[in-house]
Amino acid sequence: MPANGQPRRTRTARIARKLAVAGTGAAVLALPLIGASTASAATPAAVTAKTATTAYSDNLDGWIRESLAIMAQHGIPGSYNGIYRNVMRESSGNPAAINNWDSNAAKGTPSKGLLQVIDPTFAAYHVPGTPYDPFDPVANITAACNYAADRYGSIDNVFGAY
Repeated sequence: MPANGQPRRTRTARIARKLAVAGTGAAVLALPLIGASTASAATPAAVTAKTATTAYSDNLDGWIRESLAIMAQHGIPGSYNGIYRNVMRESSGNPAAINNWDSNAAKGTPSKGLLQVIDPTFAAYHVPGTPYDPFDPVANITAACNYAADRYGSIDNVFGAY
């Protein structure tokens, strides 16, 4: 304690007092400098919007990744590898693929899209948040994975026509 009987102010206390007088904006910016462990500030809208949306490439990789994100939101199991393996077997990655020769086609409901889904199956297992179009790659993958989850536990358990 100094000779005048008052406690000695530390350098940090003086800086904090001066910053408080200068205004809260400067104080908030200076908090990390004076030993504060956290500070909060408003997040710019541009940063929030950027982190809220994920851009997926318009190709098989992007379609699978977008489908997996939607599947996660709806609790539909499946993996990238399981989807990819089945897509390559069913359509070779062609979202416009249509099967006009198998038993489904003979009955008037050809298999369509990346995972060769027939219209009644697509209608029954369509997942909200995807277009209602069996040729839409993301909608097709997501509906097919929803069906496979219901029937086989996961698209990962499908190793042949389903």
